[in-house]
Amino acid sequence: MTTDKPATTADKPAPVTPLEFGIAEQVALYQREFPMVDPQVETIVQTLNRVSRRMGVAYDRQLTVLGITSAEWEVLKALVVSGSPYRLGPGELAKRLALTPAAMTHRIDRMVAEGLVTRERDESNRVRVIIELTELGRDKWLESMRMAAVFEEELLQDIAGEERAVLSGLLARMLLRIEESGPEAPGRSANL
Repeated sequence: MTTDKPATTADKPAPVTPLEFGIAEQVALYQREFPMVDPQVETIVQTLNRVSRRMGVAYDRQLTVLGITSAEWEVLKALVVSGSPYRLGPGELAKRLALTPAAMTHRIDRMVAEGLVTRERDESNRVRVIIELTELGRDKWLESMRMAAVFEEELLQDIAGEERAVLSGLLARMLLRIEESGPEAPGRSANL
């Protein structure tokens, strides 16, 4: 005959949660399966990857607070950096964002409905369409930049000015190296 004993913490199954190894543990597992991996290189690469992912999540949360998507933010940015009067044709926007014309049209449709941009015929060439940043669109972009600046300063608070310059230089060299190896992506750093 068995008696029921009260369940202890050790008897209860652990809750199922997504598993992400610490970087050192992940590198050790890689080394176990692929002994030729350089642990120092892999630690740097995994750390950069994790920083990038977490920064992306933080930026997306900020944009959600503002009621815009990262895709919409990219359009706002392209218009802002084009300079006053913050106007571009949809073809130029598509080219700058590496989008198909159809994808650009869909994105612009949403943004016009949200009041972030306007779409008008060019008075000097009625065939041409102009996408222009609205005051609301510019305000949202500026607020996103303010929020990002606070986040980024907090992110780098433990890295002193001179260290920041060194880190910036090292990352720029890494970026140039990867771009020289051929991966195509918008925003190449030829101007670094």
